[in-house]
Amino acid sequence: FTEASPLAPNNPYAASKAAADLLVRAYANTYGLVTNITRCSNNYGPNQHPEKLIPLMIQRAMADRPLPVYGDGLQVRDWLYVDDHCRAIDLVLRNGLPGEVYNIGGGTELTNLALVKQLLALLHKPESLIAHVPDRPGHDRRYAMDATKLRESLGWEPVVDMAEGLRRTVEQALAS
Repeated sequence: FTEASPLAPNNPYAASKAAADLLVRAYANTYGLVTNITRCSNNYGPNQHPEKLIPLMIQRAMADRPLPVYGDGLQVRDWLYVDDHCRAIDLVLRNGLPGEVYNIGGGTELTNLALVKQLLALLHKPESLIAHVPDRPGHDRRYAMDATKLRESLGWEPVVDMAEGLRRTVEQALAS
């Protein structure tokens, strides 16, 4: 998605995010509130809420419990390490043009299945722990952000690559 892509949510969660964008836009237009909107790809990192994909898979693998993977696991997501996301938000707050929308993407697209396999390898656990479960209704097949505008206009680049970010995330989970 680019910043100009139409908002076309496929499930209630995505619709709530689109609604938030529209509320911000309406407040800016109606009351002159100075705003920016950022849209990011999937975040990950230490201390993420345990219901999210990466911490859930880590916890279950550490306990030798089945890892539920929706459908065929070939849904593609773009991943962004949390510290890189925070740096991008700070940059937009300080230097973004008022009223602009900025996408924040990690530039690392992986299928959910490939990601789960990477986590299992980092944890030295067998792929036999993967358990395919029925897919979620309205589950997007691919979700990724084009962060060209942020890169070119504000000079932002992600610093933490996926391998390093996953290593940090797994190490923190093992230490807790």
